Order: sequence, then C-alpha cells, then structure tokens
Amino acid sequence: MTMESAGPAAAADPENTLVLELKDGTVLIELRPDLAPKHVERIKELAREGFYDGLLFHRVIDGFMAQTGDPRGDGTGGSGQKLPAEFSDEPFVRGTVGMARAQSPNSGDSQFFIMFADGSFLNGQYTVWGQVVEGMEAVDKIKKAPAGRQSGAVDDPDKIVSLKVQADVK
Repeated sequence: MTMESAGPAAAADPENTLVLELKDGTVLIELRPDLAPKHVERIKELAREGFYDGLLFHRVIDGFMAQTGDPRGDGTGGSGQKLPAEFSDEPFVRGTVGMARAQSPNSGDSQFFIMFADGSFLNGQYTVWGQVVEGMEAVDKIKKAPAGRQSGAVDDPDKIVSLKVQADVK
C-alpha cells in the first residue's frame, strides 16, 4: 500500500476525529464518545465554532502534558459551559487527551491536555475524551515551561493553529 498524499491519513471515522494543526505539523485525535459522549459533543461543537483556533498552550510541563483551551490564555478561562464528569477506567498514557478541570469534578469546560507520557496518577480523576493516533511528534515539539517552573507557565507559548472535525476538512 502506498501513500499518495503527504497529508494526514483519513481516519476510520472522520466525524469522531479531530485535526489539530500545530506549528510543527498535523495531529489526528481519535475522539472517544464511548467514554465521554458529552465531552466529545462539546469539543466538536467548540471546534466547529473555531473556538480553539489561535489559543495558547498556556501550561506545558516536559515529561507530563501540554494544556490549552483557555481563551484568556492564563488557565482561568473557558467557554462558559461546565460539563459533568465522565470519568472512566481508561488509563492516561502517552497521547491521551483529557479534560482539564478545577477542584470540582464537574468543572470541565473547554480546557484540555495532551499527555507527553503515562500519568497513571490521573486515572479515574479526569475525563478521557480522545487519543492522539497520528502526529505525536508535533505534540512533542510544543514549547515547554522552563525547567523547575512548578506552574508549567510558558514564556511566549505556542498556539493552536486550528482545530477542526475531520469530516469538515475539505
């Protein structure tokens, strides 16, 4: 089998695949409506509105995760619609996409994170709604916080170029 195109491969289910464009390449995220139907529905709705386009990766900790989805860019904002927790037994491994939240389990909104490495200490405490299936090398190149900065705040952070549902990409 040969690849005719240099672009990302078509996913098994374009309606449940996100295309995340980063400065260093394209990332395909397989959505998991089987684990988190309300989160998947809301993420797709926000992506279709262009909500995520241009947002910063405001918290990036090397060896842990990259977090984005805050329109304020400082970790305190969201879309204004809280989601009920949809915790599962799905483990947090490299490439897992999970919903960020405040102390309350039902405080997830628009912020999410992509795991650089396994993080079993998150298992069952955060909603898993996706998995990177292609382009993890571009995720690995997201600019990280300086070593030792506990907050993970990034100086001059990278941005999401665009986030779209694959079925909508022409």
